[in-house]
Amino acid sequence: MRARYPDCDAIVARDGVEIRYERYGQGRLAILLLPAWSLVHSRYWKMQIPYLARHFTVVCFDGRGSGGSGRPADASAYSDAVFASDALAVMDAAGIGSAVLVSVSRGALWALRLAAEHPDRVLGAVFIAPTARLMPPLAERRVERFDEVIDDPVGWQTYNAHYWKTHYPEFVAFFVRRIFTEPHSTKQVEDATGWALETDGETLAAADRGIERCDAAATRRLAARLACPVLVIHGTDDAVRGYDEGVALARCTGGGLVSLAGAGHFPQARDPVRVNLLIKQFADRIRP
Repeated sequence: MRARYPDCDAIVARDGVEIRYERYGQGRLAILLLPAWSLVHSRYWKMQIPYLARHFTVVCFDGRGSGGSGRPADASAYSDAVFASDALAVMDAAGIGSAVLVSVSRGALWALRLAAEHPDRVLGAVFIAPTARLMPPLAERRVERFDEVIDDPVGWQTYNAHYWKTHYPEFVAFFVRRIFTEPHSTKQVEDATGWALETDGETLAAADRGIERCDAAATRRLAARLACPVLVIHGTDDAVRGYDEGVALARCTGGGLVSLAGAGHFPQARDPVRVNLLIKQFADRIRP
């Protein structure tokens, strides 16, 4: 069951790939909830939509490779520029001229691209647990070898394209539990695991390769171009992308930083009330 059903549920096609989007509410200001990595679809915003739609027009969409959107096989179809173009197409289809962007994890890359290259369409940007590649990976992740064949990989070694082809559910089980490091996260783990199993290892590998060019230098160049207000929200116990990443992005963009003590990588799911209030307070300050 959903707490709220969309006022509009539709498909927009771009370059032969269908993108499914939903629109809620009738507020004067619009909030665009961006997709994250193709591991999960837009249901990961389920704790934000009912509250925010009481105050704003809210639009979200399934990122390519997930949910009701298409699953192209070519890695080039998953670049940050492609995701940003998908977002523009969704805004146009939903009748949204400009919006506050809200992103989680890798959605930071699409948000940075969109805000830097289309400032007239972006009123502000909220980055939650950003994966922007501004800082080195956490120490435990330095064992990753994405394209190597590894015998009996363990832990972060399972972040591996070859492993995903034959042991995708095992990788999902590991990775989701690194997203939710907080105690009593059983429901969130079950939800995210179910969503992740709706896609497959080959699609996820293509999505991962698609953002290889998003290195620290490119990200800093985009961040330096942002002219809109920025808020970064990051948990101190993020086991996917460390807290220092959020600090670095706030510094690069000149934005504000809110630290969530003890929070993991998806605070919008584990601490939705606080995150929702932070988003609303941010949007209220720039309400047109």
